[in-house]
Amino acid sequence: MPTPINNRYRPSTRLEQAAAIDKQITKLEDDIRKLKIDFDIYFNGSVKRPPLESRARIEAYIKRVSDNRSLSYAQRYQLNALVARFTSYRELWRRTMRARGEELI
Repeated sequence: MPTPINNRYRPSTRLEQAAAIDKQITKLEDDIRKLKIDFDIYFNGSVKRPPLESRARIEAYIKRVSDNRSLSYAQRYQLNALVARFTSYRELWRRTMRARGEELI
């Protein structure tokens, strides 16, 4: 009698795996958009502290998704485009904070 396999963390078929990766990439895209909005709110003066925790969480999530070896070429391309967008935003935020006389930790 075969033992039941716990499929909670690892999708069983390649199609399910691709769908899970697509969800991760979509979540990353939404998180980057929300972080940009949070930084815009911070730079407009509505919030006292920059959203550094969110930025660190997204950086860790990018590393986790990038380490996945089962990304298709299309998924890798989409991920690289998101990483490039995030990197350009990060540089913009760093320059803006430096111009304001603050340091980004």
